[in-house]
Amino acid sequence: MTTREENQTVNITASTDSPAKRFTVVAVLEQMPLVALVVLCLVTAILSDRFLSPVNLTNIMLQASVMAIVAMGMTYVIISGGFDLSVGSIVALSGCVSAWVMLETNVPFGVISGITVGGAVGYLNGYIVSRLKVNPFIATLGMMVIVRGIVLLITDGRPIYGEDGLPEIFLELGSGRFLGIHYLIWVPVILFIIFSWLLHMTAYGRRLFATGGNREAAFLAGIQVKRVVTSAYVWCGILGGVAGVMLASRLQSGQPTAGEFYELTSIAAVVLGGAALHGGVGKLYKSMIGVFIMMVLANSLNLLNVHSYWQRVAVGLVIIAAAAADQIKSRRN
Repeated sequence: MTTREENQTVNITASTDSPAKRFTVVAVLEQMPLVALVVLCLVTAILSDRFLSPVNLTNIMLQASVMAIVAMGMTYVIISGGFDLSVGSIVALSGCVSAWVMLETNVPFGVISGITVGGAVGYLNGYIVSRLKVNPFIATLGMMVIVRGIVLLITDGRPIYGEDGLPEIFLELGSGRFLGIHYLIWVPVILFIIFSWLLHMTAYGRRLFATGGNREAAFLAGIQVKRVVTSAYVWCGILGGVAGVMLASRLQSGQPTAGEFYELTSIAAVVLGGAALHGGVGKLYKSMIGVFIMMVLANSLNLLNVHSYWQRVAVGLVIIAAAAADQIKSRRN
């Protein structure tokens, strides 16, 4: 075999192996959120013997349950090409409205009212972003301040729980169990199944991905982009409402200060799960992995007796790291 033929053989082999190698690298990168979660759990288990105790693991699941629901809605919005900074305020508003209404009427109407209020705020966000063409950051930042102000006004800055407390049947949601598992854990599991199917198995989900990937191309393909974008914010508001009702049940009151930093934590969780801030990319189960990364991190810092101020610093660093990783990934693509 001549030198020229040998070079051609090497080139052919390299070109053949290259796609396989790229596929392997992509596959490894796809599972990085899960690897990061496993490593974090292993390190924490080594440093603290309390981490794997049933009580602590249950506590992590309960803390993740509310954030998981918020992150589901945030995943929809981020895939559509936006994000929602008002979701933490929606959680507070929905919880307080739900508590107030059920004290005046009944539990079912109170729950429905809380979730409906969340959906209404989500619709306003979607309308402002899609119809009025306001930047999502400005629109939802303004809505965050407005909604939080409304919560403080209607509650006078005080928790809502009534003279005799909230109805017992409602409090059962926050403390009761079914088949030995807390209701607060069952709710996000059921919602995850429903919204995963909606996102990954329906025409609506495909339109959502197409809209976030390239709005102009989606519009030319006949997709009603404005409606799709608005619907993503509505889902985020509704799920924020569900989270607010759940949190009110767990706290046994409607708390006007509830949901603080939920918007940043949920955005970080979704981006840690591999979603792209520019839209069009994301998977719901990976967002859930991102939620557990954030919850396990917070739990591990507590177990290691790290000061609460330093915990905020750590969470902030994670948020910046997640955003930086998203930018690096976008440049490579």
